[in-house]
Amino acid sequence: MRRIAAAAFCTLLVLPGAGALAQQDAPPVFQLWPDGTPGSAKRHGEAEKLADGAYVSNVHDPSLTVMRADPRHANGAAVIVVPGGGHRMLVFQNEGMLAAQHLKRLGVSAFVLKYRLARDPQSRSDAGAGYSIEGDAAADLRRAVRWVRAHAAAYGVDPQRIGVMGFSAGGELVTLVADNPEPAAPASSRRDALDGQSGRPDFQVLVYPGPLGVPAKAIREAPPAFLVAGSRDACCMAPALDLYRQLTAAGVSAELHLYADTGHAFNLGQRGERVSLQHWPDRLADWLSDGGWLTARNGRKPEGVPAP
Repeated sequence: MRRIAAAAFCTLLVLPGAGALAQQDAPPVFQLWPDGTPGSAKRHGEAEKLADGAYVSNVHDPSLTVMRADPRHANGAAVIVVPGGGHRMLVFQNEGMLAAQHLKRLGVSAFVLKYRLARDPQSRSDAGAGYSIEGDAAADLRRAVRWVRAHAAAYGVDPQRIGVMGFSAGGELVTLVADNPEPAAPASSRRDALDGQSGRPDFQVLVYPGPLGVPAKAIREAPPAFLVAGSRDACCMAPALDLYRQLTAAGVSAELHLYADTGHAFNLGQRGERVSLQHWPDRLADWLSDGGWLTARNGRKPEGVPAP
């Protein structure tokens, strides 16, 4: 699997003389289609755009940035983190890398997804058409689930404990992949061994998810869900509530947190004044623990939390 540069992260370190260290410590990044994305092969290798050191656009080579849990307290769970950004850009730091770092502290290996952006004006396929959310972007997330499942042993991951966590537009992709049927594809379109892996996650986390995919069409096959949103989020409170109602009516285990006087895009709680909101990641950790996702199935005891 080809490794690609992760220079975007180097720009985030502003300490003098930190450039060499940043390059050395940059997390590994892997393209989901190393030989070019189907339908976008002509744009293979085209540089992504980075704004303000945190917002990514012009994505034509979907990829995963790997934040592997420390082996001393890794529990075998993995989560693919799907940043939001209205399908125009990726809020890669606040809804990607910071979430991955939080999961890593819990002993969960995280994989941050860069997916094709259907509303980015410069995002066009080889045929000249714009990318689609339900087709291209959702396909990137399914491919990511398959990639992590196929490489589970290499990262100490249990292939039956792979979750997806999406923010806003990324939450829409989680819903499309976890709660809706995968579009049928002819056998002739199969490209490699990854297509033999399941693209359905084992659990799902939806953070102020957008409305696409709700109401869901494969709700009875949906995995357990954790949902969180603000009660004053004009965009995304209703989809979270509606999906929760669908899940529980279908007998799927689900937990919902709606925070009072809170709008959209509160990230991990740092963009808000409410004390309760700042602790929503703790509620996620509680839910993961209650579901058994943080307990190694082989019974191995953690060897201690690594030093900061």
